[in-house]
Amino acid sequence: MADLIAERPMVVSILLFAITTSFIYGWLQTGKRQAAWAALVPLVLVPVAHWVAAEWETDREKIQTLLYELADAVEGNEIERAVRAIGDPDMQARARSELQRYRFQMASINKIRNIHFIEGSYPPEADVELSVKVDVSDNGGRFQNVRVLRLLVLRMVFKNERWSIIDYRHFPITGQPDAASQFSNQLSR
Repeated sequence: MADLIAERPMVVSILLFAITTSFIYGWLQTGKRQAAWAALVPLVLVPVAHWVAAEWETDREKIQTLLYELADAVEGNEIERAVRAIGDPDMQARARSELQRYRFQMASINKIRNIHFIEGSYPPEADVELSVKVDVSDNGGRFQNVRVLRLLVLRMVFKNERWSIIDYRHFPITGQPDAASQFSNQLSR
């Protein structure tokens, strides 16, 4: 219910308008003023619903914000800024090693396919699946400005009042893992 209020204010508004309409219909059928006054309550709640949705940042929105900031850091070749989003030291070293081999001209998120919160986990964890697109050059000069599409699978954890990545893997968008695909113990495809 909280996700409905925080992330879908238009759905809430439609429901409130339906309730308002039913009260107005009741007033028109019976002529009782109480129904007319009752119609004002859900009508007044419509802007309140939009205000709440604008002010309330959900975990899903926090994760999305982090992912877009991470894409900006990769595009700017700011390796240390990108690695700060990773909460596990071994994963930080792995990511730093991977990112230092390349120079990025563009990095963007095509689509965040799924954010699945793992029920019963403490601290809270989420698995995130997204497709990304990068224009990349190898620092060794083997290739220049190659467009690469990848599927990223992340495991994230909420610690110290922020979401961070504790594991990641990447694959080709379609087909089986390739030579650049990363494997780990925590994630499965």
